[in-house]
Amino acid sequence: MYFSTSKKRILSFEYFISKKVLKNEVQGKKVSRPIVRISIISIALAVVVNLITIAVVTGFQHEVREKVSGFGSHIFIMSSGENSIYESEPILKNQAFFSTLKKDGELENIQYVAYKPVLFQSNKKNRQFKLQSGDDTSYVQQEIQGAILKGIDNNYDLSFFKQHIKFGRLPKFSKDTYSNEIIVSKRIARDLNLEIGEEIKAFFVKNQPVKRIFKLVGIYETGLEEFDKKMTIGDIRIVQELNDWGIKASIIIADTLSNGELIVKADVIGGNGNYRFDWGKGYEQYSGFTICPIKDTVIRLIVSDYWMKISGENEQTSIPDTAYLKIKIKGTGYSACDFKTNNDKELIRDYLNDDGTKYSITASNKTLMFEQFIGKGSSSNYVSGFEISVKNWNRLPETVNRLKKQLELIPTKNNESLSVKSIIDTQSDIFVWLEFLDLNVVIILTLMILIGIINMGSALLVLILVRTNFIGIMKAMGASNWSIRKIFLIQAAFLIMKGMFYGNLIGLSLCFLQHFFGLISLNPEVYYLSKVPVELSFISWSILNIVTLIVCLSALIIPSVVITRISPTKAIRFN
Repeated sequence: MYFSTSKKRILSFEYFISKKVLKNEVQGKKVSRPIVRISIISIALAVVVNLITIAVVTGFQHEVREKVSGFGSHIFIMSSGENSIYESEPILKNQAFFSTLKKDGELENIQYVAYKPVLFQSNKKNRQFKLQSGDDTSYVQQEIQGAILKGIDNNYDLSFFKQHIKFGRLPKFSKDTYSNEIIVSKRIARDLNLEIGEEIKAFFVKNQPVKRIFKLVGIYETGLEEFDKKMTIGDIRIVQELNDWGIKASIIIADTLSNGELIVKADVIGGNGNYRFDWGKGYEQYSGFTICPIKDTVIRLIVSDYWMKISGENEQTSIPDTAYLKIKIKGTGYSACDFKTNNDKELIRDYLNDDGTKYSITASNKTLMFEQFIGKGSSSNYVSGFEISVKNWNRLPETVNRLKKQLELIPTKNNESLSVKSIIDTQSDIFVWLEFLDLNVVIILTLMILIGIINMGSALLVLILVRTNFIGIMKAMGASNWSIRKIFLIQAAFLIMKGMFYGNLIGLSLCFLQHFFGLISLNPEVYYLSKVPVELSFISWSILNIVTLIVCLSALIIPSVVITRISPTKAIRFN
């Protein structure tokens, strides 16, 4: 008999018959041909839509995640109890965990940063914004704009900003002196009418407003408008100083006298405001004393802060700063306390340099020469926190939990309490929004596959209907119901794969065009990006095609049950 029980021969027989029958169906029958074509088109459309959906959502999530991480990091270590990384309390730069975390295989990079809010003032020139790009679009010029100055040093990884620099260059930071070079976004430069090489006026809020002048050396553009409009990059030492972190001390001579003697005072900024002073005999609360110098001398001052105990024991205190005042006496005579004053009883000083750190005061027949050595300050020892990049994004929650166990609730040597923040926590609004996109993907994929299943089910039923005589003859010749069902399922598989081929061809082509030419643009103020991103990995593409084929074929097993209901005698007479 022709129908062997061998599985290999049955499979060959079923494959051969289904291929021949399908060819006749597609090319011949007027009833089945349009149905078959519609089913192929529906499968192709489902694949196109699903491919584009996965590519766009994956690309969107990856692009936004990478850009948000580029402005900061995957993990941020900061002082506990703070909500904003931009206005957090400082922590010490030299932490014991720094060297330990560098050896962690899951961490790619760890570096410290400092933040300071700033107000930039626009140039008053009424010129049209071009930025050497030919963009002469009219705009409304702003007078001032708020932003964040992110302080970094020359060891910071600037590869992200280097990738997005549009004009100029990255700032250069010297080890010896402060750098006034900064980079801003194209959005800020446009709004404030700035160009490369210009000086920018910046204002910072302290006890008294501070004005600084920066030089614009670079303009970047990431397309992530939410961050472009506020982030600027500059020297970390400027930010540390402007934040009044640590202690900075100097010794001054008061303008008035006390019982004819000079008043030596400590001038201190930074810290918590509750200072302790060491004039050579240990810490005490006295911020000054009187003196009538009769010989050359050098006064030394060490200043720190404290909370409850003057010793600062078991308290979080600032790193001390040291200042000096050098006094040199010129002239003769024992007494040096007959100081000359003006009508307001204020000392008359003769300044010897531009910054006022050298001056002289006359007393009788003597001249006292004063030279201030202002403390370098301990602000350079403090940062806003540490940025950490991880190697595997999918392991981020696990890495964050591990770091929390290592660092949180464990006081540092300076009694600091630390907090470990994930980028998902610090930028929760963005990542919650991105998570909703996954739900949209599931809904779209499900709907499109259902449409494909319904159309293929209809096509299969039509194929069975127009081949009723064939089914009856096959049964009469001894073919089993399952063998005949497999013939039609193989036909359906051919149709599905044909639709998938055209769907992949069209879908991948559209993704290719969007990736390289950016045909579809977006409003960055709404979508965070300037164009629709696409990203499709080979694994995602393979899974989509395999799942589509398996699900559609599995769903068609039910419609094929109709074959078991067909009687051979009635089917042969059926016309």
